[in-house]
Amino acid sequence: MVVPVTDPLLSIAVQLFIAVGIGALVGLEREQAESGGSFAGSRTFPLIALYGAVVQAFFPAVLPVALAAISLPLTVAYAGKIWIEGDIGLTTLTAALLTVLLGALTTYSSLGTVIAIIVAGIVTVLLSAKGEIHGFVDQIEPEERRATIKFVLVAMVVFPLLPNRELEGLLGLNPQFVWLMVVFVSGLSFAAYVLSRAVGAERGIALTGLLGGFVSSTATTVSMANRTSGTPALYQICAFSTVLAAIVMFPRALIEVAVVNPALLPHVLVPLGAMTVVGLVVAGVVYWRSTVERGIESDIENPFRLRPALVFGALFALVLLVSEYANDWLGSSGVYATAFVSGLADVDAITLTLSKLAADGTITPEVATTGIVLAAIANTAVKAGLAWILGTRALGRLVTAVLGVVALAGVVLLFV
Repeated sequence: MVVPVTDPLLSIAVQLFIAVGIGALVGLEREQAESGGSFAGSRTFPLIALYGAVVQAFFPAVLPVALAAISLPLTVAYAGKIWIEGDIGLTTLTAALLTVLLGALTTYSSLGTVIAIIVAGIVTVLLSAKGEIHGFVDQIEPEERRATIKFVLVAMVVFPLLPNRELEGLLGLNPQFVWLMVVFVSGLSFAAYVLSRAVGAERGIALTGLLGGFVSSTATTVSMANRTSGTPALYQICAFSTVLAAIVMFPRALIEVAVVNPALLPHVLVPLGAMTVVGLVVAGVVYWRSTVERGIESDIENPFRLRPALVFGALFALVLLVSEYANDWLGSSGVYATAFVSGLADVDAITLTLSKLAADGTITPEVATTGIVLAAIANTAVKAGLAWILGTRALGRLVTAVLGVVALAGVVLLFV
């Protein structure tokens, strides 16, 4: 008797095939890395992925029991591997148990299949990047490691405990939203910090300015200015790094707007995008004219530190309150004044604030856009001032000229 190939049958066959593929992907990596040893490899991993897929497809109610059942022989087999080979790492055992769940996900739903494929890719990358990950961790000082762990723990513990509503005692602030913005900005900076440490100490100048701008454009400016004080001949290449760090502030602001208020992004994209393009073109000319070919190390510190995060949270809350009251009392002119003054110290706080106010309907998208651009121009002016005060005159003139053109582009677009 020939069984017709129906749609459900074809669907489950594809899902089982994907489960086997996921198991093979992880198993091949373990076998190639020789981490599975006598425990599991290119045959065992596909089988345990298929095990999870079949159980979920036909006996979903007993999946927890099935997982516990396979965990026992896997644990015994791994204990034997430890006894024979002396390898006490738990990575392969963990990967094996996770592969069972990934197999089950493939037959759970269409979304589960997609998630299983994505997670399998992440798992494979993590497993194959063992040397790079351990090398990166070894580069981090113990103090920075403790600071990161402390920040992550505090962020995870504090966030769910904060009330997710506007409190009259805090003048209408939402504590959970404020803390969420603190974690978001710190996480954005930490991503750049990880990249900066991963590429090693001998970074190129472009990467110094780029990553330094995402972590702290002000710190990068100070570092470059101090460098020219000791070695004036480096003023052109230091100017390039300074300008690039300042320009990165604009795409960083666009990312923040996209997260908090995506509807505002088209309004802000034109002026900040134009300032970015103009800045990159002029900075490229500066780089092309420079004859010095050497890397410059900026003083980039781990942004996952509790005190700066709390300071930013307080600043963000203050700017949010001041902006709301300034809009109520003085209208759009009050928002512009607040944005400019706030931008002198930090662009992130005012960008997030105006994005939220525009999302709530407190101010119009046009007012929010103008305020964000004014804050960016004010912060750009601060970079030029730091170059004059801490660096050489040559650095100050060059940075002021380049950032002046960038700021002029922003001003022109505000009135177009």
